[in-house]
Formats: sequence, C-alpha cells, structure tokens
Amino acid sequence: MTSRVPVLLSSSSVFPEPTAAAFEMAATLGYDGVEVMVWTDAVSQDAGALRGLADHYGVPVLSVHAPCLLVTQRVWSPDPWERLRRAAVLAETLGAPTVVVHPPFTWQRDYARSFATGLSRLVAHHPDVRFAVENMYPVRMAGRQFVPYVPGWNPTDTGYDSYTLDLSHCAASRSDALEMADAMGAGLAHVHLGDGTGEGRDEHLVPGRGSQPCAELLASLAGRGFTGAVAVEVATRGAKSRAVREADLRAALEFARQHLAAPAPVR
Repeated sequence: MTSRVPVLLSSSSVFPEPTAAAFEMAATLGYDGVEVMVWTDAVSQDAGALRGLADHYGVPVLSVHAPCLLVTQRVWSPDPWERLRRAAVLAETLGAPTVVVHPPFTWQRDYARSFATGLSRLVAHHPDVRFAVENMYPVRMAGRQFVPYVPGWNPTDTGYDSYTLDLSHCAASRSDALEMADAMGAGLAHVHLGDGTGEGRDEHLVPGRGSQPCAELLASLAGRGFTGAVAVEVATRGAKSRAVREADLRAALEFARQHLAAPAPVR
C-alpha cells in the first residue's frame, strides 16, 4: 500500500552504482519515485536520459538535489546561480516539485551575500518549484570544529520559504530533529531520511539503526500538514553486493512506510 506521503529513493543511496541503478532498484523495491542527486554522472545531468529511465521503470523523478557538494562545484557551471537555475529547469522538465539546495560555503562570498534574494528571484521565475534549503552541520577535524557554511549550518536561523530536514545531519550537528522540524514550521517541504549516532559525523545510516527520532518525525508529519516527500538518503557504499544494498534500501522503505502510516500528534 502506498503511503499518502511519497517515499523516494535518492540516487545517492546507490553510490557507487550509477544514477540509472537507482531507478532500477526503486522499481524493484516499490519506491514511489526517485530523488536525483545531480553530480558527475552525466545521466544525472540529462533531462532526456532521466525521463527515459523514469518511463522505462515507471518511477517518476519527484525531487532534484542541486549540485552543491564539494565534488560538484564544476558540474554544469562554476557559477552556483547557474547550477541552481539549471536544477530548477531540470525539475520543471521532469515534473519534480522540489529542488534541494545547501547553504553557501564560506568561500562563496558573493553567492552567500545574495543567497536569500537570489532564491526569491528563482522562485519568481520557477513558481512550480520549491527551493528547499537543507540543514547542514559543523565539521570536526583533528579535535577542532568549524562551520563551512554562511551564515551557518542551520537555515532556520536565517529563515527561508522552504526547507529540507535531514535527520543524519541533525545527528552530526547534535541537534534535536523534532525541534528542527518545529522551527521549519510550514516551510518544511522535504525530508531526507537517514539515521545517525550523534557522534558528530554525517553517517546516513538506515533509519532505526542510529539514535535519531526517525520514527517520531515521520509519525508527526501528518499533524504538521506536510505535503512534501520523504527521500531515503542512506550510505550503502560499504555493501558487499547488490543483494546487500537492496536489503538495506528495502528495510529503509519499510521503516518509512510503517511510521508514516502511524500518525502522531505534534508536540
């Protein structure tokens, strides 16, 4: 039975397998759709190729993750605004209502200075797309901590129209995911479902295998008036075979469906 809230498979969850494998596995396992992580895989950047995969496997693209990672700073263009614009066009072309975007890095000074106003301009040009700014986390190295984002890792401190709540990032920042959802309020547009132990690093565990309130957050979405999608974003790069990878992704889907079907009142 399909939940009222669509459960998507992020193409990042099948890495190091390519984008095309995400569509195959999403169809095999019964996901409602795919979130495409735009990265160096040419297929992830190509609307025609993605539409062909969606049609072939019968699994729609329902969100696009803009190329905001360190390894994707040259995908499409070195200009971060051009990357966001092209992500929006890709989402529109595929009928995906959400583009996931990270806050600017500290060295992207011009981009950071105009980030809020630039997002507003993009929304005006692409009114059918929500640009959902994702919560991030401080980075800890050699016993020290620094924040590589401007103005910070928590987008609710600045305030945007739409947000992506990432539970693994909540674990890495040692923040309360339910309080984060409260702060996002009606702007909560998208959820990245993954778990973490709170050890201060980004783990993207299968939900239920860490310490985060994944079940509680999912159960609270109905009471929050949530109208977005939940994208499973877990790390399976350590899987020793396709069968092991699929088992993890099946477990994540079953967890999501179970707890989305058991709504709970918002605190």
